[in-house]
Amino acid sequence: MSGKPIGLRADIQQHVHQNPGDWSVETLFDQLGAYDASDRRFALFLEGLASADVRPDEAAQRHFVACVNEMLRNCGVELRETDLEGGYPVFSIVSSHAAVKGRPKNLIFASPDKPDLRFRDALDNDVEIVTNADKVLVYDRPIGNDGLRWNDLQQWWSDTEQIADAEQAKRSLYTRLKASLPRNSPPQTLLFEAFFEAFRSAVPNLPALIPEVWLHWDPLTVKERGPDALLRFRMDFLLLLRQGVRVVIEVDGKHHYADSVGNADVQRYAQMVRGDRELKLAGYEVFRFGAVELQAPEAKANVKTFFEALFKRYGVLTS
Repeated sequence: MSGKPIGLRADIQQHVHQNPGDWSVETLFDQLGAYDASDRRFALFLEGLASADVRPDEAAQRHFVACVNEMLRNCGVELRETDLEGGYPVFSIVSSHAAVKGRPKNLIFASPDKPDLRFRDALDNDVEIVTNADKVLVYDRPIGNDGLRWNDLQQWWSDTEQIADAEQAKRSLYTRLKASLPRNSPPQTLLFEAFFEAFRSAVPNLPALIPEVWLHWDPLTVKERGPDALLRFRMDFLLLLRQGVRVVIEVDGKHHYADSVGNADVQRYAQMVRGDRELKLAGYEVFRFGAVELQAPEAKANVKTFFEALFKRYGVLTS
């Protein structure tokens, strides 16, 4: 003989469903532990309430999302449609400042030189490296709402290069990425090394620090394209965080603000800040290090402090 159901589920059934009004919304949330939950746990709670598992009606889903977003936007986040599953929209908590765009489709990276590319199939957005395939990498797997972690990148590298041993794949990938950094920029190399030294065992679950990422690609040169040329072809480093957050890290040497003989070049500087504005308006977060800063004795400690603050800001766990 089974006894009377007990527990929170039974209490909710009694005081919310069977006897509406017994519990206020505040009481229900208190019983659920919503007020004491971490930001991440509360976000998952809201995503669950917006899901088709709870609301198997698209109109009801969208009505709930619209109501909740009125309050969430005061916190700088919102529920945004990020996928489709079983014919129903999937909503995820994202930063209100994240660009309203699809998921990354072509991640072309680890190449300081302009790659020789072509579309093998334009309908499927299938990119082919025509020459020097060993000098550029193309990550061709879906990047979901959790962003791109080092574990994801390592697994892709292991499969692509057919490296069965995980430790060997990790070392091989690290060496390949480090080799792609410009030889004339030791500060970039220091930043890359400092990141891995700072977090060590936590790195596999952290966003991948991706070097030499191509933002724009145009078969014509800037001179050939003229006033319609795309600036800022390549990013020094890119991190793809959860919720669609894209973080760009640039290391500025003299060539960012001076001419070939070392004199201040206002046109070059203006072009750089214009590129920053365009990136930020497109939804990227841009952070800059001066090359001199990364040559100081405390450089690695400063890099660690920066990444700790960055990850704290975006709720990335480092331990």
